[in-house]
Amino acid sequence: MLQANLPSIRQTIRTNTYLNEGESVEYMLNTNPLSEEARNNVHATALSFVEQCRANPDKQGLFDAFLQEYSLSSHEGVVLMCLAEALLRVPDSYTVDRLIAEKIHLGQWGEHIGNSEELLVNAASVGLSLTSKILGKEPGINEEPSSWFRKLIQRVGEPVVRGATLQAMKFMGQQYVLGRDIKEAAKRGRKGNVEGTRFSFDMLGEGARTYKDAKKYYEAYLSAIRSIGHSNDESDVNLADGISVKLSALHPRYEFSHHQLVIDELLPSVLSLALEAKKFNIGFTIDAEEAARLDIELDVFQALAFAPELANWNGLGFVLQAYQKRALFVVDWLVELAKASERTLMVRLVKGAYWDAEIKHAQEMGLSEFPVFTRKVHTDLSYQVCAGKLLDNRDCIYPQFATHNAYTVALILEMAGDDTSSFEFQRLHGMGDLLYGQIRETTGRELPLRVYAPVGVHKDLLPYLVRRLLENGANGSFVNQFLDGKIAASNLVQSVETTIGKAQGKRNTQIPLAQDIFNAFGEKRDNSRGIDLDDPLAFDTVAQQVSAFSDKKWQAGPIINGVMSTDNAYPLYSPAATDSVIGYCTDASAKDVDIAMNAASAAQPAWQSTPVNQRAQIMEKVADLLEAQTEELTALISFEAGRTLNDGISEVREAVDFCRYYALQVRHLVSDSPTQPKLKQGQGVFVCISPWNFPLAIFVGQIAAALVAGNTVLAKPAEQSPLIATQAIQLMHNAGVPTDVLHLLTGSGRELGPILMADERVAGVAFTGSTGTAQSIQKELIKRGTTLPPFIAETGGQNVMLVDSTALPEQVVDDVIQSAFLSAGQRCSALRVLYVQNDIADNLIDMLKGALDTLQIGQPWKLSTDLGPVIDANALTTLQEHCEKMSKEAKLVAKANEPKDVKGFYIRPHVFEIEHINVLEREVFGPILHIVRYNAKDLDRVLKDINDTGYGLTLGVHSRLKEFADKVYAETHVGNTYINRNMVGAVVGVNPFGGHGLSGTGFKAGGPHYLLRFTNLWAAETVVDEVPSEISETSTLSKDTQMSLRVAKAGQSTWQSLPITERIKLIENAFAGAQHLPAFSAMPAESQKQAARMFAQARHNFGEPITLPGPTGETNELSLHGRGVFLVVLQEGDEITNLVQAMGALLAGNSIVLIHLGKTPASASSVYKALESFVPMANVQCADLQKELMALLLNDGIAGVAGSNSPGLISTLGARKGAIIPFVGSMSADYSLLRFATEKTKTDNVVATGGNAMLLNLKE
Repeated sequence: MLQANLPSIRQTIRTNTYLNEGESVEYMLNTNPLSEEARNNVHATALSFVEQCRANPDKQGLFDAFLQEYSLSSHEGVVLMCLAEALLRVPDSYTVDRLIAEKIHLGQWGEHIGNSEELLVNAASVGLSLTSKILGKEPGINEEPSSWFRKLIQRVGEPVVRGATLQAMKFMGQQYVLGRDIKEAAKRGRKGNVEGTRFSFDMLGEGARTYKDAKKYYEAYLSAIRSIGHSNDESDVNLADGISVKLSALHPRYEFSHHQLVIDELLPSVLSLALEAKKFNIGFTIDAEEAARLDIELDVFQALAFAPELANWNGLGFVLQAYQKRALFVVDWLVELAKASERTLMVRLVKGAYWDAEIKHAQEMGLSEFPVFTRKVHTDLSYQVCAGKLLDNRDCIYPQFATHNAYTVALILEMAGDDTSSFEFQRLHGMGDLLYGQIRETTGRELPLRVYAPVGVHKDLLPYLVRRLLENGANGSFVNQFLDGKIAASNLVQSVETTIGKAQGKRNTQIPLAQDIFNAFGEKRDNSRGIDLDDPLAFDTVAQQVSAFSDKKWQAGPIINGVMSTDNAYPLYSPAATDSVIGYCTDASAKDVDIAMNAASAAQPAWQSTPVNQRAQIMEKVADLLEAQTEELTALISFEAGRTLNDGISEVREAVDFCRYYALQVRHLVSDSPTQPKLKQGQGVFVCISPWNFPLAIFVGQIAAALVAGNTVLAKPAEQSPLIATQAIQLMHNAGVPTDVLHLLTGSGRELGPILMADERVAGVAFTGSTGTAQSIQKELIKRGTTLPPFIAETGGQNVMLVDSTALPEQVVDDVIQSAFLSAGQRCSALRVLYVQNDIADNLIDMLKGALDTLQIGQPWKLSTDLGPVIDANALTTLQEHCEKMSKEAKLVAKANEPKDVKGFYIRPHVFEIEHINVLEREVFGPILHIVRYNAKDLDRVLKDINDTGYGLTLGVHSRLKEFADKVYAETHVGNTYINRNMVGAVVGVNPFGGHGLSGTGFKAGGPHYLLRFTNLWAAETVVDEVPSEISETSTLSKDTQMSLRVAKAGQSTWQSLPITERIKLIENAFAGAQHLPAFSAMPAESQKQAARMFAQARHNFGEPITLPGPTGETNELSLHGRGVFLVVLQEGDEITNLVQAMGALLAGNSIVLIHLGKTPASASSVYKALESFVPMANVQCADLQKELMALLLNDGIAGVAGSNSPGLISTLGARKGAIIPFVGSMSADYSLLRFATEKTKTDNVVATGGNAMLLNLKE
């Protein structure tokens, strides 16, 4: 009967996972077990404990003294944590030296000398200070930390500095880790603690990535259980030592999405360990982990509790995290489980160790609430209420209170009464010695105490060490403030009720919910709603939608003036189940295109005149409708595009974000900001051509940008995904987009593309797809012979991740799997080439191979599927051919397991090791990864090799060296750089997306400049087709011109790195000086105004990077950079215009090469004379042979062209085989500089270098 109650309590736990914080706090206050008298007693007792401990500071432990001096609220505390996190795992001395140098150099260590009475802490401060002062406090202005460190080593000797630092980190580790193995730990534990102290041993190492790792951890647990058991002479399991087990260490896929696999594979392993613990009658506790794992943990724990083999044994334990809002309901479930299974359960109550990660995860996933409390005092209240309930059920629960907080100890003693045999306290090894020792002296009695003792080698210490530092080093931590005499003892032991009563509101005002992170940043837009597929209730809702739509036959076809054509429809099959018809499609005809173009062209003036705010509101309505249909759209994306459920949810969120972001941006374009030029009007009719890999998000994003800027749209989706496009267009019409403003053209790009591009009414094109198709579109537009309209192309990438030896291997493997293989590798941003430092390559590759074995390939609408199919038979054939080629020419490292019971376009992920990136001729669009090993000292060559590919879309960096990450970012020509995280999943407005060179034209989708390409602020350029006979079409360049190009290219990075104020000063001087030359002596007032506006734009746009919003623990920024080398075409009579154009290119950070089309060579031109005395020679070069114009235009060393629009110029640009580059002819006053620039974004997961200290130190 009791067992029948368990499901209903589980349901209550699930419904309270994301409980409103205010409601949760109110509920707990109403169920608070403490009376006012009891609270007063607790306060008095706790105050006595603190005062007596402060009166005996000589008895404090090294940990207490260390945290007091180097808390995480100090810069040096964070620096030491970063050093501790990485140093011990780095195998090569070259990188160790750089890491020590960088971190020590960041601290002001002298300020800490003499502050601590603990000898070792003070000695550490002295040592760190001396190290940093040997050569003076600051390095030279251009001196890198590694250079500074090498000089230091030369002075005092390599072994002294490196050896001392490594030894210090190991010593630090010894304060937390009881022993390298269980025998050493047991021996040290008995020696260092009072008689009667019990232990719960924890084998360091968590989160197995491979089955090999899981087996290793299993054997370590088994050996430890036997070792503990053989030493056990206690008949009472509560008095015996025990072991704590992390389930994530025992299975690489311990997660809700792989529930059945966990039950089939993990449960037997855990059961066998529990049986071994029962044999020796020792405690066996399942440790707590991330909130997303709790539901599946409860399933495993319930199975253990009811296992017949474990009957008549009370050693089964559970760790309960009080910071989870559902903790109180988990207590109810544990009590019920204990009664139903007729056993006493051990329950260790903790505050929780993953708080910062839980906050970040909820914000990233767009969840409606946090699963944890945002205020520490609310966690304290939860702990208090849970403790009361546990103590009330001591007939079936053996409570274990893990705490280092004097108030909490006093609280438990007050609530427990005189019986101290029915519960115990727990503390971490290395912490709490002073507090519990003082309590013994004060009370005169031995409290039941167990020490939680980590066991393992130093390199396995890191995740544990960082969590301890974060928990206890933050400025709000009791441990951090315990012995700080500046803080009144009475303030430390206030009751939670008092503290809550003083607070404003019921949640931390500095931690916005996911929905509010943009509003909190100052952007008036809501974040999109996510769905937590680790939440059984949320998943059930999605699963029901998938089931409901699984038999539906969707309809697609051209929608013109709101009417969909369904004639001559043909069946569409899912790439994940090629025998399953999912719908029918009708293709658009040439007549349909003509009707749609006529309607769109006629409707554009009225749409343009629609108030901007009204257009923005319609886009926001589109966003709301998309969000309301998230589950349905996710199901359709899965059926038609073969994307997993998580991919589908993310894609709907991206589409929603595009609509809201562009609505916000267009309002900004017409705002009264003095630095904001006014939006004039859209271009006219825009053609939006979207891909199949993001069939909703990119499709909606292109359309939303074009519409909100005042254009009408002909939308051409990929022929593989017309069903999703049809749904989106109908939804947009329902949201209020006029039917004559937006039209859908389904069908083949090869048939429809030429028809569309030939129409002179096409005023702009937005395209996402292959580089080759983008080049074809450009040629088709130029062939019209009228104008080259704005062409926005986001194309492919040879995307690279660089990993050095400071990186955390487990994190690298997680991010490589996500970046290279999920979504079947069919993302523009997906990882293609992994560069790994030689010193760690073997181990990392071995771990990656094991992780590959755990991937589940299958039908994408199943939750357990990690990756689904590729899009069609052509894609599959191309990938198979590449794998065959690589199998012959490279080394096959690994491939995933074959999918089972599927019929579709599936391919196993492959990993190859190659010698050089140039082995790859083009992007391979699928789940295939190539690995290149490199030596740390060859980084410059590696960066050159990456740049030489010509692609520049996304790049990943894994390193704990800021110097390394900064260098990679600065010296690679890549649009999006991601540091210490995966390199996919760009978020609108957070990680604006788009590349350089062969990877796209810019500006970045989802970024602050994107909409400008859809307005007439971005001028179309006239195509002048006739090529004069005196300008040859030679493809060769003279040696002098080749040298000019090389010099300009080599000097560009130096020019770019000059502070913008210095660039402006030089160009202002040049402009002022030019007016003394005859050609510029009669400078028109308008030209002077235009120059002044350009200087103002340079100061505003090219100074500091733009800070972008994002989740906690992550920094995001966007900056403008020069494209490279601009060719500036000079024409007789255009001197003033040409000078302004040359100045624009230089201001934006480009080098320029001048070529003159008249009789005067460029080196004798007035433009060159105006610049040569002010701008470095390397950045203003000349090509004196006008016949070389066409060859220069075709040269891949040219990144852009400005100046006079000469005959044949634009046609020649269209014939280029390399990147599509801009021609800046017409110079509008507004935003003129942006046309010379390219954007770079940098996303840095700062948590990776040691945890989210910033979040933990927040003050309201």
